[in-house]
Amino acid sequence: MSVVATGMALGTARSDAGTGGEETRSLDQLYAEAKAEGGKLVVYAGGDWKDQQNDTKNAFEKRFPNIKVEMVVDYSKYHNARIDNQLATDSLVPDVVQLQTLPDFERWKREGVLLPYKPAGFGKVYNKFKDKDGAWVATDVLAFGAAYNKNLVGTGAPRSVRDFADPRWKGRIASAYPNDDDATLYLYSRYVKKFGWAWLAAMAGNTEFLRGSDSAGNQMAEGKKAIGLGGWVTPDSGDDPEATTVGMLPRTDDPFVAWGQRESILKDARHPAAAKLFLNWQLSKERQTSDLWSVRTDVAAPAGLKKVWQYDNAGIDGFPAFLRDRAAAERIRQQMTVYIGEVKGEPTPGRLGTHPGSPIPSGSADGR
Repeated sequence: MSVVATGMALGTARSDAGTGGEETRSLDQLYAEAKAEGGKLVVYAGGDWKDQQNDTKNAFEKRFPNIKVEMVVDYSKYHNARIDNQLATDSLVPDVVQLQTLPDFERWKREGVLLPYKPAGFGKVYNKFKDKDGAWVATDVLAFGAAYNKNLVGTGAPRSVRDFADPRWKGRIASAYPNDDDATLYLYSRYVKKFGWAWLAAMAGNTEFLRGSDSAGNQMAEGKKAIGLGGWVTPDSGDDPEATTVGMLPRTDDPFVAWGQRESILKDARHPAAAKLFLNWQLSKERQTSDLWSVRTDVAAPAGLKKVWQYDNAGIDGFPAFLRDRAAAERIRQQMTVYIGEVKGEPTPGRLGTHPGSPIPSGSADGR
């Protein structure tokens, strides 16, 4: 516990961030404090594969070589339950959480388990991608939709998700289960609203459903399926003639789902200095300037595209509202199940138990 106390003392003495002000220390200053704290960090990240956050881990450790970060990837719907259980059993493992289950951050704020903190650049984050008190901030924009493999669709590329009901796509589509992942569920609910339940019935007959929101896109990119649906898609202006895979968002008027992946430091984090370093690095321009949409208003959109919140069909406001209304979400989930069947298969990250990222604390149930 001395590490926690030391880290908090450093943070309190040298910055008013967390009490209303934005962080003013440089990354190098924060790095020095993180090294003095012990040089460790544990992040629970929503995702589909054990190694999905390896690029982030490797980039962070290359930039800050004396900090070792463990990125524990699991479905957000399991991580949030895991965190609640750890809080209830006084056995908290992660320092930072970054999840898709957006309302959890609002609940955790009410429960007082998050550390209010405003990283440098907080003021430049799009208003709907941050909590005004700094309880959480989005550091990445994620988008779910559809994409296709140009080599497999040939000259008959689909112009809309509506086309996926055509019999010519039978056996050529892979999709994430909409009744397994809430982002995919919201995406499909928007498709049904626009195209109708008859569209879903026909499309489902053409489609192989898979666990993990990246699975369908991987099948498409590897040339196993012509179309990938229901998972992460790179924003695409359609201007790259060399591209093999083509994202169908936001170039059509089809609905898609985009949101800011929220991130927080837990109040009882064992490594608060390293956690602050991580959030500041995540939000810095050196990380936010890329080919992807940024959460920052002062970073340009990818070439040929607008900023994500400027697309009416992105569902920026609708997705958080959908997640808050659990009764309505469960009703639509069961209706989807009637059409496509129950979710089958093991979770793609594996089964991680109750305390991944740390030895099981004494007196805690393993749960494996």
